[in-house]
Amino acid sequence: MSMITLTPTKARVNLSALLRRAIKGDDIGIVMDGQIVALRPVTVESTDYAMREYGATPAEMSRFEKNVHGKVQKSRKAGKLREFSGDIEALIKG
Repeated sequence: MSMITLTPTKARVNLSALLRRAIKGDDIGIVMDGQIVALRPVTVESTDYAMREYGATPAEMSRFEKNVHGKVQKSRKAGKLREFSGDIEALIKG
């Protein structure tokens, strides 16, 4: 199968459809300044990102995770956390 290439303008018009096709495995590229930028799905995992981007070690990530979970539990017990319903305006109003 060959790669489908488009200009940014043509890709913008059909971006959702192009992204769905890329997820299904179609090779799709957008031509920008004489180079092709491929649309491909990637897997992102927060711990992987922190280790790659910031050089965090697995031990540092474990300590960070334990610290954050402790703070969340403490905030829950103190009644400081509110459930997010998806309505940001309602959350801000209280």
